[in-house]
Amino acid sequence: MEHWLNKRAVLSPNQIAIETEDHSVTFLQLQQKSQQFARQLNNLKPNGHIAILSDNSIDMVVAFWACTYIHTPVVFLNTRLSIAEWQQQCNDADVGLILTSSRYLEKAKHLHVSLESFFAIKKLTISEDPLVDEIDMEKVCSMMFTSGTTGRAKAVQHTFDNHWSSAVASSLNLGLFPEDKWLASLPLFHIGGLSILIKSVIYGMPIYLLEKFDAEQAHKAIMEDQVTIISVVAVTCSRLLERMGTESYPDSFRCMLLGGGPAPKPLLEQAKVKQVPIVQTYGMTETCSQIATLNEKDALRKLGSAGKPLFTASLKIIDEKGECIPNQIGEILAKGPMVSPGYYQHKKQSNEWLRTGDLGYFDEEGFLYVVDRRSDLIISGGENIYPAEIEEVLLTVDGVMEAGVTAQEDREWGQVPVAYIVKNDKQITTDHIKDYCKERLANFKVPKQIHFRDQLPRNATNKLQRHKLK
Repeated sequence: MEHWLNKRAVLSPNQIAIETEDHSVTFLQLQQKSQQFARQLNNLKPNGHIAILSDNSIDMVVAFWACTYIHTPVVFLNTRLSIAEWQQQCNDADVGLILTSSRYLEKAKHLHVSLESFFAIKKLTISEDPLVDEIDMEKVCSMMFTSGTTGRAKAVQHTFDNHWSSAVASSLNLGLFPEDKWLASLPLFHIGGLSILIKSVIYGMPIYLLEKFDAEQAHKAIMEDQVTIISVVAVTCSRLLERMGTESYPDSFRCMLLGGGPAPKPLLEQAKVKQVPIVQTYGMTETCSQIATLNEKDALRKLGSAGKPLFTASLKIIDEKGECIPNQIGEILAKGPMVSPGYYQHKKQSNEWLRTGDLGYFDEEGFLYVVDRRSDLIISGGENIYPAEIEEVLLTVDGVMEAGVTAQEDREWGQVPVAYIVKNDKQITTDHIKDYCKERLANFKVPKQIHFRDQLPRNATNKLQRHKLK
């Protein structure tokens, strides 16, 4: 297939590709910048893969597309990790060169890997080596480490075909309108952010790029800058609804695509009252972003559902006895062309179905409901307890801003649930919260301990990291 960015530069040369608060580039300009950067990068001929360490920026986007012109997989590094974690991931992914923004240059100098800033690459001479003009769809385009919500991360490989299939399947579900503009505030080093970047070039759609999520900037982009779609997780969605106040979004705003784990029902109900269209989605790094998404027309009718599998995707629910019947909870298995071929330097499972480790069920109409991570499941006295269910109740307590629930070992019951809470009301006590829960939950689900914290552990996409609560 012809290189996607070359094709887009021919089809839509003057269409805006990336817009920020103070700058924008067209698809033709993005192609030219990326090709020049690739020719300069070619002088270095790194011995290994190329990693990118940066917050969201046009420079980061250019560096990514430049690597596709020299057919070198990009390893995306999470900016929030420690030096030791970066080193471990570089070792695991055979990184020979790190490209970084000036912000992380000093910190990254402690790594035992060749390092260059975006600025330094731009000063190199331009190589005459030919650039890739056709994409081999089976080749690996990118690698990113799993979010680490269940332990040590592994490098998930994404082929060009994975990215292509994900983008096409998404458009078949959500549709594609001429006026679409996607707000990208998720980190580009996570699949939720990178997938927007890929969609932009394949669709010919502008993206409004934020360096990082900021409720004020995101609100302004929706209200004043013709953004039609934004990808969010529960906590960023909550902050946008809070910033929204009594205002209403423009009619042109199509939806918030909500992923990153089960959505608390109080949040969905709040959005419904404010008439904010929430479209829930389900996916993971291994599925190259979404693999099931709720259609806009079913968003209110199926509140809490992640929808149905995308057109080219398949999902099934199994337990130890086999495939589950409707409304029976089991592990979610996924299959489709957007599913990763496997983890780098790890043997691929022979089973063609990906075991996600997530728990969920289908209703009678085939709509998926995601319950929790299997690893987060609390088993107390033989009873299954899903942390997300308790967190939903805790988030309806006046003055509770954030809540996280995890397991604590218990001699009598094996495990019991404990809660960690961020509050904005000093008058709230543990007794008040426990009494509130007793009225709404079975006794074995009521948190045995309540811990107040200034913040909860979250990854770069603001997903709660329950394993760190443990």
